[in-house]
Amino acid sequence: MLDKLKEFKAKYEEIGLKMSDPEVIADQKQFVKLSKDHKELEPLVEACDQYEGLLGNMEEAQKIISGDSDDDFVEMARQELDQYTHEKQALEEHIKFLLIPKDPQDSRNAILEIRAGTGGDEAGIFAGDLYRMYSKYLEQKGWKVEMISRTEATQGGFKEIICNVLGQNVYGTLKYESGVHRVQRVPQTESQGRVHTSAASVAVLPEAEEVDVELKDSDIRRDTFCASGPGGQSVNTTYSAVRLVHEPTGIVVTCQDEKSQHKNLAKAMKVLRTRIYEIEQQKYQDEIASQRKTMVSTGDRSAKIRTYNYAQGRVTDHRINLTLYNLQNIINGDLEEIIDKLRTAENAEKLRESVGA
Repeated sequence: MLDKLKEFKAKYEEIGLKMSDPEVIADQKQFVKLSKDHKELEPLVEACDQYEGLLGNMEEAQKIISGDSDDDFVEMARQELDQYTHEKQALEEHIKFLLIPKDPQDSRNAILEIRAGTGGDEAGIFAGDLYRMYSKYLEQKGWKVEMISRTEATQGGFKEIICNVLGQNVYGTLKYESGVHRVQRVPQTESQGRVHTSAASVAVLPEAEEVDVELKDSDIRRDTFCASGPGGQSVNTTYSAVRLVHEPTGIVVTCQDEKSQHKNLAKAMKVLRTRIYEIEQQKYQDEIASQRKTMVSTGDRSAKIRTYNYAQGRVTDHRINLTLYNLQNIINGDLEEIIDKLRTAENAEKLRESVGA
């Protein structure tokens, strides 16, 4: 384990030297990438220093036990050795998780898409509830949200809502939310008081950068039209809304949330690039899905992942058989416990894979 840590420490120091090279500093793209790699290696370097110090302390204590004639001194060394041994075991477990290969997409921003599914008007209302849940969670995280497009449902909520989430490790956190979410409750639209089951789908996509996907103007058909819905007279009477059709894939993206056609075009291009990138990444995601029972980070939009039961006040995540009886807190944005448990389950599976490899 120590040899492996020393390899990472050597790489960390090598990157540090490169970052001081004037040519690298002048290349902003390369410098940003190296800075990111350097920061990601910091926890491993800190663990290496801590592990080396612990091994040194254990060696010193062992020398005293085997060579000193003072009984009190030897007893003290034995107690210290026991403490160091426990600390070493705990640190080794921590290091094992640090050594788990990280998804290279985790540090990216994300595109969050919520769509009403089965259940009629109630599905649209539930999609709105999910959007509010995520909005409150994202606010707690201090992340920035940029609206891309939204289509409101007739009885409240949304038929579809798409936004861009910007911050640190956004995709690595939100990726666990991709899939079908179900709600079991008496709908606002139900006069008989019967419990219905409705659904909404959530898709979390890693935001693609311009270097990830090459888009040719000749492959894109661009339409402009007057925006609909709220936004004021200038939105509804000018050709500010943008629709892009990517001819090779048939992907259609619409953006009308901004008053400026230029801003809508920029947002639509970002979503188009991300969806094309998603197609390219699907094989990789399918491999993950076939390996991991938790079905996290697969982008599988058809998988039923979670049920919100209002009558019993419970939320059940079906991937890890987790049931929590604090529905109101969760629907108000308290998602940290669920996401932490999903992340722990995924890391445990990754750890089993690495041990078995």
